[in-house]
Amino acid sequence: MPLLPSSSPSRAGLVLVVAVVSLLSCSSHVSADGRHDYGDALAKAILFFQGQRSGRLPPDQAVTWRSHSGLSDGWAANVDLTGGYYDGGDNVKFGFPMAFTTTMLSWSVLEHGGRMPTHGRDAARAAVRWGADYLLKAAARAAAGTLYVGVGDADADHRCWERPEDMDTPRTVYAVSASAPGSDVAGETAAALAAASMVFRAADKAYARRLLDAARAVMGIAVRYQGKYSDHVGGNVGAYYASYSGYKDELLWGSAWLLWATKNTSYLNYLNSLAANDGVDMFSWDNKLAGARVLLARRTLVDGDRRFDTFRQQAEDFICRLQPNSPSSTTQYTPGGLMHKSGYANLQYVASATFLLTTYAKYMAVSKRVFYCHTLRVTSKSLRALAKKQVDYILGDNPLGMSYMVNYGARWPQRIHHRASSLPSVAAHPAHIGCQEGFQSYYYSGGANPNVHTGAVVGGPDERDAYPDDRADYSRSEPTTYTNAPLVGCLAYLAGKSNK
Repeated sequence: MPLLPSSSPSRAGLVLVVAVVSLLSCSSHVSADGRHDYGDALAKAILFFQGQRSGRLPPDQAVTWRSHSGLSDGWAANVDLTGGYYDGGDNVKFGFPMAFTTTMLSWSVLEHGGRMPTHGRDAARAAVRWGADYLLKAAARAAAGTLYVGVGDADADHRCWERPEDMDTPRTVYAVSASAPGSDVAGETAAALAAASMVFRAADKAYARRLLDAARAVMGIAVRYQGKYSDHVGGNVGAYYASYSGYKDELLWGSAWLLWATKNTSYLNYLNSLAANDGVDMFSWDNKLAGARVLLARRTLVDGDRRFDTFRQQAEDFICRLQPNSPSSTTQYTPGGLMHKSGYANLQYVASATFLLTTYAKYMAVSKRVFYCHTLRVTSKSLRALAKKQVDYILGDNPLGMSYMVNYGARWPQRIHHRASSLPSVAAHPAHIGCQEGFQSYYYSGGANPNVHTGAVVGGPDERDAYPDDRADYSRSEPTTYTNAPLVGCLAYLAGKSNK
């Protein structure tokens, strides 16, 4: 949101500034009738991305405990790679999850932006643009066959506990190319650029064209130079964001987004040729099959195009695997009713799957679709109910009575695994804080983080609904952009429903 001039502030602008101050300073969480305030949670989920920004921060930066960082990123490769997002509580820019974050933020706006208030939609678009601007820089040499996919030595970074404003670890640049294939990260980056192009198609046509041109070029890299990026780029990427699912899912995902963005049927022919038919019960930064199938099912359910019916069937198979009472369910639930997919950062999988539930519920409502998981009848209403239960659990309807979103609710995580949040801001402590000093003075501290990272959603509780609120327990206490991005769409969907 724009910074107000010092004189003659507009009434609308004043409302926006007051709204930001409110988000940063209070934690109201329920409406007068006791229901969750999804609009408040939505605004906070979007605000979180400002705390993850890298690069030179704009004058309207509302998260003021952050400052400029990574201003020389890309110099090692003679390219400008400033900007973008830090994926979680570290100071590395990993292109694979950043691209997925941008795709899911874009899909949230495209699918559910109509349910957002105007200022919320503008803030969500700003979050998309921050990621898309960086991805354009990463794709600057795509026509020549190179895509930049990361900045920072992850091993060195993880041996330090320091603010992004202080980081002094190597800012190594990683890229995929003909000699170092990376169809997975290139396919995801193409998806992100194509999705973002549609977000800005009406508001900024020139920018949208740039994004789409870059998406086409990057998809060319994905198709021509096939391989898993974590096998080729070095820097021990495999220890952080290895492409466990391979790259066929990203070829399907990127083609699906380019088909929607361009209407070019060559992408349909290509995605049909992939034979990406594996059954899945998870959707994440790594495995895109379920997301691609739901996206493609839209063409059957909303547009009536029967050529996509196979993807509709596969999308419904995925949904059946999530249903707690389905004979074909492969999903564990905690005693409190939360999907449990992983012992590591489980809420990322909950948020992504829930986004697909809300989105498919929307498609089903439009088409009046009902289907069966063997004997279990599935309707748009039943999908909404399951999605709402997952979101409500995250917001505090759980055995601990704890919201897993920072600064939402009466009780929320105080010691999140996040360097910038757990160390004093530059304004509060201008002196440099060294790599090991950060561990000794702050990481091991039992106190609450000094900077409240409003909207951050942590990894969440274990399979027994337990959460220790321990900064050192990164698998449960670290927030990530790719958890918040799909949650933005879920919250927009529910906020819109609650207003009707």
